[in-house]
Formats: sequence, C-alpha cells, structure tokens
Amino acid sequence: MARTGGAQGLARVAVVVRAGAGPLWWLGVGAAGAGVLVPGFTGRRIGVLAGAALFLVAAGALACVRGRRYDALARTATRAGRHDVLQDRAVSVRNWRRGHRWWLLLAFLAALGSAFAVPAAGGMLLAGCGAGLRLKAARIGRRERELDTLLWVCVDRLDRRGGRPAGKAVEAYRGTGVSAGDAAPGGARRRAATVG
Repeated sequence: MARTGGAQGLARVAVVVRAGAGPLWWLGVGAAGAGVLVPGFTGRRIGVLAGAALFLVAAGALACVRGRRYDALARTATRAGRHDVLQDRAVSVRNWRRGHRWWLLLAFLAALGSAFAVPAAGGMLLAGCGAGLRLKAARIGRRERELDTLLWVCVDRLDRRGGRPAGKAVEAYRGTGVSAGDAAPGGARRRAATVG
C-alpha cells in the first residue's frame, strides 16, 4: 500500500454504508406493523407475501450493488497519512442521518400510504433495504479482515448528504491498521476489551 501526501478528513467506508441500516429497518418494521392493521385492496395475506418477496429482493440487491466497485477501491487503497483526521463513528452516522432525514421521512410515509393498497408490503421493502445495507457493511468488514486494513474514504469526496462512499467522486480509499478509529471491521461499534 503506497503512502499519499496531504492531510484529509477520513470517514470509515463501512460506517457510512451501515449508517442507514438502522433507520430503514426500524421505520420499515413500524410501517409494516401499522400496515398489517389495514385490510387494503389486496388483503393482508397477499400484502404480507408480496412484502416478504420485496424484502428478499431489496436485501439481496442492496447487499450486492456496486460490489465490484467497492472491491476495486479496496484493492488499490493507499495508506492514510500521519496527519489525516479519522472521523469518529458517531459523527459519520450523524452526518448520514442528517443528510437523509427527509428521504427517510418520505420513504416512511410512502410505506404507510402503500398499506391502503398492499398491506405491510411497503414497510417490508424498507426493512429489506436496511437489512441489505447491514449485509453490505458486513461484506466490507470481511474484506477488511482479509486485507488486515480498515478502509476509509475522504470526507470531501462524499456528496452533500454524506453518503455514496463508492460514488463517482470517490477515486481511492485510504487504509489504516485494524486498531485505528472507534469502529470495528464492518462498521459496528468497537467493543471495549475486557480485563482479566
């Protein structure tokens, strides 16, 4: 891994990917739960079956989309510089959620509204998106363990909403040792080491 110059703010790739998983999952579960209470045009049974299919499709699609791009950027990651600033996990998550709060609200309202046509399906679709992002972050985590390197993206290469860590503006990742930062491989909160 080559070393590059110029200090930059860096956010963990897996943390940015994982940031939307929780809100999408819980908003989806809430919308699906409320949607089951509405008979809808299709009836509850068809709505739940359609929702289950949408859940699986969404989870699989989001887990796999742009996988080659992530792998290519991971393979060519350059070593982070001594003066690069590693963004805390909580800051990365907060930035993503702030940037996407209106999209999350609109998605939740759309999922609730769709229950009048197909009960629970919209909520299960949202939950599937959350599950897919969690699976993608786990995949990135496995790649980080294989490379023995945590992957970071320059904050100024993310879009205004703090997302798309493999977007067109991202030309390269930077890497650090696996002990850097406050997030474990895959973007989960790093567990404190137990003594004794």
